[in-house]
Amino acid sequence: MQANNPAIKRGEPVKWVDGKRYLWLLGMVIPLLPIASAWFATLTTSELVWWFTPLFVYGFIPVMDWIVGGDPNNPPEEIVAELAKDRYYRYCVYGFIPLQFITFFWGISVLVSGSLGWVGALGLLVSIGMLNGVAFNTAHELGHKKESLDRWLSKIALAPTAYGHFFVEHNWGHHKRVATPEDPASSRYGESFYEFLPRTMYGGLISAWDIEKKRLARNGLPAWHWKNHNLQAWALTVVLFSVTVAIFGVIALPFLLIQAFYSITLFEIINYLEHYGLKRQKLENGRYERCQPEHSWNSNHMVTNLLLYQLQRHSDHHANPSRSFQALRHFEEVPQLPSGYAGMVPLAYIPPLWRMVMDPKVKAHYNGDLSKANVQPRVARKLGLA
Repeated sequence: MQANNPAIKRGEPVKWVDGKRYLWLLGMVIPLLPIASAWFATLTTSELVWWFTPLFVYGFIPVMDWIVGGDPNNPPEEIVAELAKDRYYRYCVYGFIPLQFITFFWGISVLVSGSLGWVGALGLLVSIGMLNGVAFNTAHELGHKKESLDRWLSKIALAPTAYGHFFVEHNWGHHKRVATPEDPASSRYGESFYEFLPRTMYGGLISAWDIEKKRLARNGLPAWHWKNHNLQAWALTVVLFSVTVAIFGVIALPFLLIQAFYSITLFEIINYLEHYGLKRQKLENGRYERCQPEHSWNSNHMVTNLLLYQLQRHSDHHANPSRSFQALRHFEEVPQLPSGYAGMVPLAYIPPLWRMVMDPKVKAHYNGDLSKANVQPRVARKLGLA
């Protein structure tokens, strides 16, 4: 399409304006939602309003995705380098982190105060877990950068989750093995989320340690060295949890552990829906084909993309991992999710509904030939594929 642009033919500079430039600030809305719950609570005196965050995420956002629809705009290739240099977009991501920690400490202080009944406390605890689950996306965006500051900020954003090894596994494990049976973060056709969760948590941890062990060995260093990215990230969690317990007392520890586990499940359910059933085919040399846009489920729903720094344009992200979020493109011809992530997550919690919606889409993508799909071994045997 761009080749037919007269301005390009004349060698003139391409002019493109990001119509969403200031809308990217909406990414900082999520950290403020639990605090909004407190404000609503003072107005209504009802503890049910402490559930405002999940209601907003799983109710309001899918409705707005449906109303607003998709985003037809892709940045021209000629300005991608210029977009990547624009620090404004990086600052939009940076802004999430201080708000994340302000809300995190505030939320823990409210929980340990004992001022809430069990309904309100559970709502706030889920909300804090959701906040730190969304923070995986901030860590994801910064973790792909080469600058030391960005990589440390990525680890800091992961500290409340106790899942800092994501920094290693995602960049040097998942991106290498994505959409293959060997990848613990790529879900398989016929695999429920509840089967996927323990497999990906254990597999990701083992993979992250192995990756760092080999990297350090190449540099003549032992695995238990301070330069181990996993140890650095886990140390940040130990420091954060220790400081929190020192400030609020040991009563804070159960809240810290519960919100961390919930945030991990929220992150992993996003992993679950991003590559479900999709598979890169093996070449004659025994290696897998290069990752292409069709090896990830894509979603172009604008509202969720604004809140998640275009994480849903996942097809382009995996085909071009170094692209900044503002330069990611939408592809019509790749597998498309029927809803944004906020609408797909509740579906994934109910395996029969998930399979009813997604299994036909996997079959259609492979024209009914499931031998080309990434199929759960148990299901593959049942279908005569193994």
